Amino acid sequence: MYLKVNRDEVIEGLHKSASIIPAKTGAAYLRTIWLKSDEGNLRIMSTDSNLEFCGTYPAEIIEEGLAGVQGRAFYDLVRKLPSGELVIKSDPDGSSILVEQGARKYKLPVNDPTWFQKFSTFPAEGAVYWSGDLLLEIIERIAFCISDEDSMEAIACMNIVPSSDENGKYVEACGLNGHQFARLKFINDDIHALLPEEGILIQKKYLSELKKWLTNDEIEMSLIEKRLFFKTADGKETFSLPLSYYQYPNYKNFLAKLNDDDVSRMKVQKSELSTALDRISIFNTDSNRCASFMFNPGELILFSQGQEVGTATESIEVEFSGEMERIAFPTKNLIEILGHFQSGKISFTLTGSEAPCGLTGDEDNEYLVIVMPMKVQEETYYSEEDV
Repeated sequence: MYLKVNRDEVIEGLHKSASIIPAKTGAAYLRTIWLKSDEGNLRIMSTDSNLEFCGTYPAEIIEEGLAGVQGRAFYDLVRKLPSGELVIKSDPDGSSILVEQGARKYKLPVNDPTWFQKFSTFPAEGAVYWSGDLLLEIIERIAFCISDEDSMEAIACMNIVPSSDENGKYVEACGLNGHQFARLKFINDDIHALLPEEGILIQKKYLSELKKWLTNDEIEMSLIEKRLFFKTADGKETFSLPLSYYQYPNYKNFLAKLNDDDVSRMKVQKSELSTALDRISIFNTDSNRCASFMFNPGELILFSQGQEVGTATESIEVEFSGEMERIAFPTKNLIEILGHFQSGKISFTLTGSEAPCGLTGDEDNEYLVIVMPMKVQEETYYSEEDV
């Protein structure tokens, strides 16, 4: 291997490559960044045995070759070098690579070339173009409702499924963790046609890595039976991940409750409710993490109490209809949920004091979040004189 490449041309690719490899744990070959010089390009590749990254960057190739280097060390070195040309070449016995930039010279050991495993090829047939910024938005607005526990199988995944109704075809992206649910609908005929009828499941831990790779630019997406592929519109980088094949829970039943005749409804200014909840949270404790909502005509009363911190009560003007008298929500969870809405006003659909509550916003088209209430438990207070 002998090549010359501009440091700034490859630094972003090295960052993406290094981000998916284990830092210290795992087999040494999984901590490797592979450098391959051929056909006028430098290819940078890495994998953690599940995720795969491959980037292709222009270079002056003097001698073709393949070398695997300790990924984090190589990335850190190049990151700390200034802009300019890098010379990368194998030493005569192939045991090391030399990295040179003017008077700066570095020598790094290379890994056994037999460790190299063929990377998955982007399947061009059936590939479709998609908006990177829309996919980023979907991940951001759904992932917080997905379980962090891999052992939870399907609910540790984002579900993307093609659907249709009397108004036509659409795609649903969903996340569920047992006490929260988020769904975002969008129309894209190409994505709808690409997806299998049962949809696909992407584990949450892979979504966080996909976010690091994505930009707002257009991407190309393709799918085979067990793997999902993404490629930049210029074709320089590909990123792929494995799909999961669990049975996703049927969420249609609890969504149907939102359309019952006996539900209560509230519309409130998001900013006013968020700031009030933020103050209320000061009075939450480990044993009482909720904010109580009590309803009067045109008024919402917020209440919280903690044995060591005291009580808090606030009143907010709202639009309210229905028979609901009181309900309690986990305060910090509700603050987080509100932060994912763009609308100035948020509508609550209350199906019962211990039943699903749906949140929507007029300016958040086809976005729905469901949160489960908490059972209210009053804390008993006493003074030192009572002891």
